[in-house]
Amino acid sequence: MNRGANSDSIPNDVIPDILSRLPAKSIARFRCVSKLWESIICRQDFTELFHTRSSSNPRLLIGVEQEGGWSFFSLPQPKNHYENSSLVVAAADFHMKFSKDYSPRYHSYASGLIYFPNVGISKEDEGEVRGICNPSTGQYAILPPTTTSRNYFGGLLGFDPIGKQFKVLVYDGLVEDEWVYQILTLGTENVRWREIICPFSYDPPREKPICINGVLYYISVGSYYSLIGCFDVRFEKFKFLYLSQDCFRNWSRKLINYKGKLGVTIMEDYHGGFPIKLRMWVLEDVEKEEWTRYAYTLMPENKVEDNDYVYVVGATASGEIVLAKQNAYKPFYVFYFSPERNTLLSVEIQGVGEEWFYNNVYYFVDHVEDLRFDVMKTTYAVTSRSPPKQSTSTSSRDNH
Repeated sequence: MNRGANSDSIPNDVIPDILSRLPAKSIARFRCVSKLWESIICRQDFTELFHTRSSSNPRLLIGVEQEGGWSFFSLPQPKNHYENSSLVVAAADFHMKFSKDYSPRYHSYASGLIYFPNVGISKEDEGEVRGICNPSTGQYAILPPTTTSRNYFGGLLGFDPIGKQFKVLVYDGLVEDEWVYQILTLGTENVRWREIICPFSYDPPREKPICINGVLYYISVGSYYSLIGCFDVRFEKFKFLYLSQDCFRNWSRKLINYKGKLGVTIMEDYHGGFPIKLRMWVLEDVEKEEWTRYAYTLMPENKVEDNDYVYVVGATASGEIVLAKQNAYKPFYVFYFSPERNTLLSVEIQGVGEEWFYNNVYYFVDHVEDLRFDVMKTTYAVTSRSPPKQSTSTSSRDNH
């Protein structure tokens, strides 16, 4: 990087632009090239530049879970293929393997990061901790233990786009007739769990949440009701919406981000394969609880013969609804349905491991690669393949 010694060296002001065009995993490695490169990559303006470019090319992130361990792959989402073909073949890129997770169904995703509630920290130690993983860079961090041992269910990960902060919300139980939660703000100098009270006496989240524009949405199901919980990540406030009775007992219900609004989908009278009767409700006004309802019939438009069960896994920023199998095998297909064009695109994915069958496959639509290296400043932040052993220290309780 000595410009005087080499006339062909790269000018320093051009380096950020070049690095920002590389994959996140490569950038993470390039921090070790020199102190100059490390200082550039760790700057806030570079992180924002990289995120802006990544946002224009979102990817489909795939998590394969077998025997508790995770492997992550991703591939670009299709663009404008409907006019040419209804069947596309795409190759997936491998990102990383992650440690054993004892509660894989309770993971939570927000803005490029994934939260795991029960991670096995080593083969020698059977202890379980909460962890945060960046599948794009291969980095992960271990969260400090909560202040109590009551914690029910896995917890939720949310992102505040204004304050640019990630927060983990964990239900702590009913204490003296109050519904108590614990919350942890990541990336702060003094990382500790705080206690907050939910003023509503509804059941805690039991199904996978989704974070849209700084609000965590989740389904709360009781004996005689089905509600959608809304948690404002920035202001840490709860709100509940009534869920349509058509969704109450439907196993296929799914919360999605439909063009920046909350969407709820179900599949009616579904017995596997195509055609599929898809119903969707889109929340137009949160305060007035106004919903718009849509109904579609998905017909196969290619030679793909698939009678297995598929389910909705999300929606792209342009409004394409994505469907896939929970148990995937070769040939491995993902389907993109465009409500506006009433077309169905089948994408055959290659390169997702060598096995013929995967027990559980999870999908994260519109995944944007991120370079957040400092989600945990005061606890473990590691990049090695084996997480460190759990710390014996405990965080102090804060009721303010």
